[in-house]
Amino acid sequence: MAVETGRERAPYASDPGLSRGRAHPEPPSPFRNAFRRDCDRIIHATAFRRLKYKTQVFVFHEGDHYRTRLTHTLEVMQIARALARALGLDEDLAEALALAHDLGHPPFGHAGERQLDACLQSYGGFDHNAQTLRVVTLIERRYPEFDGLNLTWETLEGIVKHNGPLTDADGRPVGRYGEHGIPSAIALYATANAVSLATYPGPEAQIAAIADDIAYDAHDLDDGLRAELFALEDLAAVAALEDILRDIDVRYPRLDAAHRVHELIRRLIARMIDDVIAQSTRRFAAAAPRSVDDVRRAVTPMIAFSGPLAEADRAIKRFLLPRMYRHARILRVMEAAQRVVAELFAHYLAHPEGMPADWSQGLDCLDEPGRARRIADFIAGMTDRYALIEHARHFDSTPELV
Repeated sequence: MAVETGRERAPYASDPGLSRGRAHPEPPSPFRNAFRRDCDRIIHATAFRRLKYKTQVFVFHEGDHYRTRLTHTLEVMQIARALARALGLDEDLAEALALAHDLGHPPFGHAGERQLDACLQSYGGFDHNAQTLRVVTLIERRYPEFDGLNLTWETLEGIVKHNGPLTDADGRPVGRYGEHGIPSAIALYATANAVSLATYPGPEAQIAAIADDIAYDAHDLDDGLRAELFALEDLAAVAALEDILRDIDVRYPRLDAAHRVHELIRRLIARMIDDVIAQSTRRFAAAAPRSVDDVRRAVTPMIAFSGPLAEADRAIKRFLLPRMYRHARILRVMEAAQRVVAELFAHYLAHPEGMPADWSQGLDCLDEPGRARRIADFIAGMTDRYALIEHARHFDSTPELV
């Protein structure tokens, strides 16, 4: 088990005192460093509060104990801070990136994202990472001198690239962007702010990404068991989980099911965190980076699972895909949710006056792609329940998502 106390700040940690600054210069705070201010701005953002009623896997009214986007985000934040502390990296920047990473998700989770992407196929598509960037640089309006949250260059870079490079060295999109290209919001931001899309992000952004994976694996197993989509006995299909359960049963032979589940999830998180710390420490030692820019220019990520734990992560995701994400019960709800998003988009495109005044104002001055993007921004900001309320306001029949 990793020791909770932190280590001395690493030379390749991001330094808030050496930040590349903000798009709109501001006087420094006498009490908070630049990255701590980013955390605080994200926490106080409207988009952050809305995560409380946005789907993780289960729609909000299916039960009080299932994860929402907000509770998922908080779990990612806790894991990210633990990793940053153990590796001598900047905890505040890791926290800011964890807090921000899902701000661009629309209602109804990935189903809502898929539907908005389909609605916007003729207008550049929809990508939740690009939407997060739009939220923190444009859509949040809280300050008299600028739109957005005016976050630091390092936080914005991490939001854009936390999952790794978006292009190869020749500028060709890779990974999820290989087919449809780089979203315009990201491309314009990168050009204007000297952000290379071909390199890795700083180590704190890499931490936020792997913390997201750890949180997903653990809480989706927990929620799937609670929802009875699968049983504890089914987890024997995943070697790493079977090993943990065997150890639990040896030590606590008469443990009830609820405690077995909790102990499984607790040990899984601990094992994955410990593995990331050990593997990342080895990678830092081998690469010997002297600065955060050395981490960005590395040919592989510095924050990673070991080979066996990377396979365990993949095995857990393979287990969950058919039993949870593609379970008939989940698909039925998500298909109905996609209908809600599609019909709202079509309605607002035909009747933009149906949106609140601060969203419909000036819409007639925009071209068709601009109007479509404004409508998508409005829908993407909705919570699950507000989307259902809006649908019921405009349509005679609104599906019950159960």
